[in-house]
Amino acid sequence: MTVRSTVEATIVEVAREHDKALPPLTDDLPLIDSGLDSLCLAVIVARLEDGLGVDPFSMADEAVLPVTFGEFVKLYEDAAH
Repeated sequence: MTVRSTVEATIVEVAREHDKALPPLTDDLPLIDSGLDSLCLAVIVARLEDGLGVDPFSMADEAVLPVTFGEFVKLYEDAAH
């Protein structure tokens, strides 16, 4: 699986577990409009750390907060390489 497909699958799984309806996951989708709440995002980050072996939020020298789904994916793609 690619990093992108792992991120997408994890988001879909967590959304389903928390009964959240997701819009199409396009690169320009603002995370605020994704239907996910802060608990969902925390679960996603924890699962991605387990699955990909990286936590880009703790690796960064300064706080990096992705605004869109595409930025979120790129954050993990960059950290995994």
